[in-house]
Amino acid sequence: MSNEVKIDKFGFREYDARWVYEKDINKAGIKDLGKGFGSQIIRHTKKNNPRVIVGHDYRSYSEEIKSSLKEGLKSTGCNVDDIGLSLSPMVYFAQFNLESDAVAMVTASHNENGWTGVKMGIKKGLTHAPEEMSELKDITLSREFIEGQGNEKIIKDFDKIYKKDLIGKNKLKKKIKAVVACGNGTAGIFAPDILKGIGCEVIELDCNLDWTFPKYNPNPEDLKMLHEISKSVKQHNADIGFGFDGDGDRVGVIDNKGNEIFSDKIGLLIARNLSLSHNNSKFIVDVKSTGLYSNDEILNKNQCKTIYWKTGHSHIKRKVYTDKALAGFEKSGHFFFNKPLGYGYDDGINSAIQVCHLLDNKDKKMYEIINELPKTYQSPTMAPYCKDGEKYEVVKDMVSEITKIKDNKTKIDNQEIIDVLTVNGVRFTLEDGSWGLIRASSNKPSLVIVTESPISDDRKIKIFKFIDDLLQKTGRVGEYDQKI
Repeated sequence: MSNEVKIDKFGFREYDARWVYEKDINKAGIKDLGKGFGSQIIRHTKKNNPRVIVGHDYRSYSEEIKSSLKEGLKSTGCNVDDIGLSLSPMVYFAQFNLESDAVAMVTASHNENGWTGVKMGIKKGLTHAPEEMSELKDITLSREFIEGQGNEKIIKDFDKIYKKDLIGKNKLKKKIKAVVACGNGTAGIFAPDILKGIGCEVIELDCNLDWTFPKYNPNPEDLKMLHEISKSVKQHNADIGFGFDGDGDRVGVIDNKGNEIFSDKIGLLIARNLSLSHNNSKFIVDVKSTGLYSNDEILNKNQCKTIYWKTGHSHIKRKVYTDKALAGFEKSGHFFFNKPLGYGYDDGINSAIQVCHLLDNKDKKMYEIINELPKTYQSPTMAPYCKDGEKYEVVKDMVSEITKIKDNKTKIDNQEIIDVLTVNGVRFTLEDGSWGLIRASSNKPSLVIVTESPISDDRKIKIFKFIDDLLQKTGRVGEYDQKI
C-alpha cells in the first residue's frame, strides 16, 4: 500500500462522507479518516478509550476499507467493536444495544459501484450534521490527530439480535403478501427474514447478494427497480411491494395495483394510523413534502401537530430528537420513528413494518387506503443548474423577492401568498393550500424546485412558471434536469 495519503476534501458532504475509491481516496486516506474520526470522538466524549461500533455493506472493497478505517480509529486509542456485514440501521441499533460511544458504517448506500463512504455518529441515534462534518474535515485534513492505543473485538451474530428486536414487537394479526426487492444489496439478507418473522408471506426479488448489482442499483427512487417491483406485485397478486436501498435505511412502496406511492404520502398514512393510538403527537416532515399534513382532518382530530423542517436525513433525525416527535418523514424515503416505535434513526425495514401495521389495522387494500387521501397535483423534484458558489445567494434573493410579493398582496393565479417558510430555502403557500419551494441542493451545483396544488394540475404548473420566471431574471440559473 502506498503511504501517500489521498483524500479529496469534497468527499466531506453535509451529513456523510463519500468518495470514488482509489480515484478520490486511497487506503492511507481512509486510515487518516479513521484517525480524524477517532480524535473527534475522544474530544467529544472526553474518554481515552471510547468504544466505536463498526460495520460494512456488501461491496467488493468495503471490508478492506473498513480494515483501514479501524487501523486509524485504534491508533487514536479507540476500542473497536466490529459487527461485520451490516445495514446502517443495524449499526445505529448496536450503539444502543451495546452501549457504545460512537458508530462508523462503511457504505456508499445506493451509489454506483466504485463509490465508498462512511456514515458516522457520536450521539446515540444521530448521525453527523454539517457542523460535525466540518469539524471532522478540519481535523482530518490538518492531521491534528490524537495518539493512543486501542483494541478490537469481533462481535459475532449481532444480526440475529437486530432481527429479533424488530420481529419481537411487531407481530401481525393477518397474513400480508409482500414483494421484497433489495436490488442485490445488503438488505437482501435482512429484510425478507424480518418481514417473514412478523408474519408476512414474502416474495423475494433480487435478494441474493451480488455486489456487481447486475440488474439495477439498489435505490427505491430508481425507476427500473420500481418497475420490477410493480411487475412482481401484479404477477403475484401481492398486497404491497417494498424496495430497499443498498444500506437499508430507505424504503420505496408500491401499492397492490402496482402504482408507486410517493414517500411523503406514505408518511401521512403512517402518521394518520399512529395518531389513533398516540394523540397529541408531533410529526416532522421535510420542506419538499406534501402540504396535506398541514390541515389533515385525522391528524387535527387527534390533536397532532406537523412541523416542516430542513431536507436531509441528518436534519430531520435531529429535529425528531430535539422536539421529541413521534416520527419524521422525508420525501426521499428516510423515515424516523422515536420511542416506543424505534430509537429515532432511519430504518427502512422498520418503515416497511409500519406500512404492514397500517394494512393490518384496516380491512382495505393499499390502493383504497391511499385513495382516502385528498388528491393533490404534485410536481417531481426539479433541479435547475446553479453554481455552488452562487446557489445560496440566489435563494437569499428569492426569499426577499417572495416576501415582498406577499407584503404587496400580489396574486399568483388569482391567489395571494398567505404563508412564507424560510427554514430551508423558501416555501410559500397560497390561500387554497397550493405551494412552491425553492431551495439550494445540499450536494449538487443546483437548486431544488417543487410545486403542489390540491386544486388542479394547471395551478401546479402556473406556480412553477411563476418560480421559473423569478429565477430566469437572476441570470444565474441554467438547464433543468427535468421540467413540468
